Amino acid sequence: MGEWDWLGLAAAAAAAFVVTVGLCGILRRAHEWAQVRDLGDERRRLLPPGSLGWPLIGNMWAFLRAFKSSDPDSFVASFIRRFGRIGIYRSFMFGSPTVMVTIPETCKQVLMDDEHFVPGWPKATLELIGKKSFIGITPEEHRRLRKLTAAPINGYDALSTYLTFIEKTVISSLDKWAEMGEIEFLTEIRRLTFRIIMHIFLSLEDDNVMESLERVYSALNYGIRAMAINIPGFAYCRALKARKILVAVLQSILDKRRAMRAKEHSQKAKDMMDALIEVEDENGKRLDDEEIIDTLIMYLNAGHESSGHITMWATTFLQENHKCFVKAKAEQEEIRRNIPPTQNGLTLKEFREMKYLSKVIDETLRIVNISFLAFRQATSDVIVNGYLIPKGWKVQAWYRNVHMDPEVYYNPKTFNPDRWDGLVPKAGTFLPFGGGSRLCPGNDLAKLEISVFLHYFLLGFKLERVNPQCKVRYLPHPRPTDNCLAKVIKLSIS
Repeated sequence: MGEWDWLGLAAAAAAAFVVTVGLCGILRRAHEWAQVRDLGDERRRLLPPGSLGWPLIGNMWAFLRAFKSSDPDSFVASFIRRFGRIGIYRSFMFGSPTVMVTIPETCKQVLMDDEHFVPGWPKATLELIGKKSFIGITPEEHRRLRKLTAAPINGYDALSTYLTFIEKTVISSLDKWAEMGEIEFLTEIRRLTFRIIMHIFLSLEDDNVMESLERVYSALNYGIRAMAINIPGFAYCRALKARKILVAVLQSILDKRRAMRAKEHSQKAKDMMDALIEVEDENGKRLDDEEIIDTLIMYLNAGHESSGHITMWATTFLQENHKCFVKAKAEQEEIRRNIPPTQNGLTLKEFREMKYLSKVIDETLRIVNISFLAFRQATSDVIVNGYLIPKGWKVQAWYRNVHMDPEVYYNPKTFNPDRWDGLVPKAGTFLPFGGGSRLCPGNDLAKLEISVFLHYFLLGFKLERVNPQCKVRYLPHPRPTDNCLAKVIKLSIS
């Protein structure tokens, strides 16, 4: 092939590239126009800067690419780089035009304003967690459900009751793992937290039943943040089938409980399901079956997934940071020395005395960001930070960006529990359990589980990871790709 032929091919390739780029630009502009055309010129001018991305997929490709890489923060960072740190950007996420709020001030306004912002979770999350759970109901229904479930979930008597079983299960699990050699530490902790939450919910302790239920729940969980594509082979499709099985199991247990309670009118509540059946509002109205089941599934997500992952990360962070480990262990040794000889195990009094351990957990929650964003929807046109969020648009509050912002936290990627010494976080700066009236109602139970585990781990065990530098996967939750393959080693205590 002659020189002119090579030049001709190069020119043709360059022309094709230019045409492709031009077509891509036209497609993106057409998508932008289609989403904002009904707003009118004046409202369009007030929109926050940003990009709605490609037709149909919007910014999801960039989002997934970032969260499947080693740098999930690059997604929001790309908006900051292009448009400045203004804390509010327009995008197109999960099939809807969306405004992302990413700094404490804008997050605070969205999370605290129940009048103008209601839950706006993606279809997949809403369908899988449940339309009658906390995430899918109106503010009035939310207040009622939160009031009814507060005592059975986070009340003093409830937590005191749960503590005994949590403690017993943690002790036996640690001893068992120490005899097993190499284990997937995260997998075993998830089984532990699942066992605890199933006992709290249903007084269920059958290993075979729990193992099968955990597999079903895991399939459901993987679809919660997926696109709502109900086609075989997709995560959402598998998750819908898993939810159907889980609901059927819970409904069967609920039917039996109601029948038993009808026969034995004075039957005492023995677990959370009994408590939810029994509780009533000031008008004597009780929760219906769908409310009870959706509430249990929502708490299963919080009490199993979040607690399991944070426990694993807190353990590894402590093991990797010797000074923090020594300080945390000294606190737990002091607590153990002060337990009266006549007292069996921990009480909530000791839990409240775990001040440094509480900072360890808060720092883990900040860095790991299990719930890295929240979803809202604007009920009317709202001005935030000088920009318009149009009525009906989705809003994402990016907790992760707040927690990893160097202007909010010095050296944000460094594990440093001491940063919490004397620090009372300003509103909008610390959001591991959300914010406003929709603050996660199971946060006390979650911290109790994590604290009890760390107490006993620090006093008698150490963790040796097989692949301490292995990569981290960030969806649906941050976790090592090897599920933290490690040995749990029991220490001889003098």
